Amino acid sequence: MAFPERFSNLPDYAFPRLRKLIDHLPAGGDVLAMTIGEPKHAMPDFVGPILAANLAGFGVYPPNDGTPELLSAIAGWLQRRYGVALGEERLMVLNGTREGLFNACIALCPETKGGKQPVVLMPNPFYQVYAVAALTVGAEPVYVPATAATGHLPDYAALSPDVLDRVAVAYICSPANPQGAVASRAYWKTLLALAEKHDFQIFADECYSEIWRSSPPPGILEVAAEVGADPERVVAFHSLSKRSNLPGLRSGFAVAGPQSMSRLRKLRAFAGAPLPLPLQRVAEAAWADEAHVTQSRALYQQKFDLADRIFAGMQGYQSPEGGFFLWLPVPETIGDGEAAAVKLWTQTGVRVLPGAYLSREAGGMNPGKPYIRVALVASYDETERGLTRLRDCIYR
Repeated sequence: MAFPERFSNLPDYAFPRLRKLIDHLPAGGDVLAMTIGEPKHAMPDFVGPILAANLAGFGVYPPNDGTPELLSAIAGWLQRRYGVALGEERLMVLNGTREGLFNACIALCPETKGGKQPVVLMPNPFYQVYAVAALTVGAEPVYVPATAATGHLPDYAALSPDVLDRVAVAYICSPANPQGAVASRAYWKTLLALAEKHDFQIFADECYSEIWRSSPPPGILEVAAEVGADPERVVAFHSLSKRSNLPGLRSGFAVAGPQSMSRLRKLRAFAGAPLPLPLQRVAEAAWADEAHVTQSRALYQQKFDLADRIFAGMQGYQSPEGGFFLWLPVPETIGDGEAAAVKLWTQTGVRVLPGAYLSREAGGMNPGKPYIRVALVASYDETERGLTRLRDCIYR
């Protein structure tokens, strides 16, 4: 079977690329993996008992869009977190938000925009599902630099009107993966106005929204409500993977305008994978509880402070505002992110991800090439060992 032409230039996913780069080389110390964003903090205590009490739920088909109780818990969280009151008909439970980020493009991106090939915007670097979703629907992915010069968020308004008029969807992640930059209220307002002017939808990936330094990041839903934006302009995505340390639960949700949600639910009825009922019961409890989120956030804040101390005075170091990654510039004497990853692995056993694996070549440059991404998901002590080895190997 021939591979579709539009996928012919798609690189390998980041982690297989990393394995090809370093797995054939001997580790220079006991292995400390700081690559994947898989939370290692304790999951909430209530997970086991709720699963045990609901095992019979594996014997029935689960509600496709979410149980009424889970949708109610999500609506309650949105009200408490963002001050927005939304009916459950505007919500849909996801089997992991990657599913939603992908399928929303299939359900909502038009085949043409003004008689031309539609454009899907995304920051560069970015979560890789954005690009595959755009290619799947036959849209043109446009990679917009999210660099230090733009505050590590994409400046979509700087694009030409010819491009903007073709935009069907703009992906945005806040707090950003991998840089940890947070979209301000002003940023969201500018993006909403741009979407209204050029008639496109914003897909807001806010999966890291509950991991922050000093204050909760503003969300697109609350800003859209403040400015009276058309509800159909926004599709927002949230997850329990990072918020509640439950990546294996595969539970998230999407919120959209009534028309958009109707289309999302229709597609999911044919092609979706609903969350098993016992897992929905766990998710219901997780969205209703903030104590475990507060405890986990405090652990991340301690590791943010640790990173600030270890990299104090390092040229180019920027402390993240949210999320749980460091986006570290590689000294020119080392080379690029791949060279740094190889050096770290072979000399210290620390495993990091080259920034180029999260970016694309656009405009003659790959904005992630001179960076490495470092995950702060392990325990405080392990994180301290890893960051200290990293600093001593790369920056001294």
